[in-house]
Amino acid sequence: MDDFFAESAVLGSILLKPDCLDEIAFLEPRDFSQKRYELIFQVMRYLHEHDRPVDVVTIAGHFNKHNRLEDMGSISDLTALASSVPTASNVRSYAEIVRSRAHKRRGRLLADKIVEATNEDYESDEDYFAAVESLVDDLRPAAESEMVGLGDTRDDYFRHIRSKAEKLLSPYKLFNEWAGGLWRGWLFILAGRPGAGKTAKALQYAYGIAKHNPDAGPVLIFSQEMDRNELIDRLVSMVSQVNYRRLINKGGTEGFTDNEWDRINRAYDEVSRLPIFIRDSAGVTIQEVRATARRFRKRYGKLAAIIVDYLQIMEIPQRKNETRAAAIGRVTTTAKQTARQLKCVFMLLSQLSRSSESRDEPKLSDLKESGSIEQDADVVEFLWDTDEMNGSAKVVQSIFAKGRNIGTKKFRLAFEWWIQRFVELEPKEVPTGERKAHRK
Repeated sequence: MDDFFAESAVLGSILLKPDCLDEIAFLEPRDFSQKRYELIFQVMRYLHEHDRPVDVVTIAGHFNKHNRLEDMGSISDLTALASSVPTASNVRSYAEIVRSRAHKRRGRLLADKIVEATNEDYESDEDYFAAVESLVDDLRPAAESEMVGLGDTRDDYFRHIRSKAEKLLSPYKLFNEWAGGLWRGWLFILAGRPGAGKTAKALQYAYGIAKHNPDAGPVLIFSQEMDRNELIDRLVSMVSQVNYRRLINKGGTEGFTDNEWDRINRAYDEVSRLPIFIRDSAGVTIQEVRATARRFRKRYGKLAAIIVDYLQIMEIPQRKNETRAAAIGRVTTTAKQTARQLKCVFMLLSQLSRSSESRDEPKLSDLKESGSIEQDADVVEFLWDTDEMNGSAKVVQSIFAKGRNIGTKKFRLAFEWWIQRFVELEPKEVPTGERKAHRK
């Protein structure tokens, strides 16, 4: 059966039995090789989705309403489709043929586009790979998911319930006790105003994940504002407890002491043994992040975490008539899909809007250019400065404003900036009188 007859059979089956559109929901308008058939199928689906009759009269009327009757062809052509098949009972088989042929047709077109892409100038190989990956993504059809009865899933469910929950220990004891750790598959948003310590906390998460979960797989860090050595400075300061300012100033005029050199060497040896990988380049795309993560997952078998610092300065192309918020929404949706598919934690650092400073604490709507960030995220943690001090360290609130399966909670942290480290503090005791007043 060639493309023309298979496509005619699908449209004819729909005219005989419009409800069969529900059976072939996997079919897309672009799967039809003829533009006329693509438009007719689009109209059929539109009418069906709006609970209107799907027949020669309503289809022709829809085209006529939009002054596009010539795009449909003649009424006799439309009528001929209805008589092109004796029954609609084989519509799914016809539709599968149409879809399969469409995949191959798009594959051939894709090959031509990839050849064209090789003739363009790219700043780096990664930019080229990202362009090709974007083309390949367009080839894949929309996912089709079948409904499954609970009676058919018993064995699968009990395998799931008996298996160990897939969580990664974080470097924070109180957080682990509350949440059980970082859950694989999470899209984790770590947000705060500039200077709140987002990068320092993300690096501490990376170090803790790699150290406390030795068989979990690599941790990938995409840094867009700081180069690799700047991040290593922070890691080495945190682990060695050598003063960060002395470290970035190369020990100052007097240089490092022998003790400091010893601690720096031991700290670097420790972090270098951990599966932490850093890419330091501006304007990374979500396609590059995903492609890199897939390669590491293939090479190591597992992936623990992906950390991107930070969302708003990623390279986020906007499609025609698309808002910036919608474009960011595509990034967060892809990040979430990547976390689920690769079974890793995907941590995206994000800015909070300036308006958050007018409140006692931030809200989810304060996520800058939020779009669907708050909707896609499994967990949102805010770092929020307080006026409180703990010795020389400023006290920062860690506010978990959203937590799928874990709820919401607040933690008190001391940010020891001189060694780029956050330390958990015990919850602040509320005086008895205040507790009674609150209960009222």
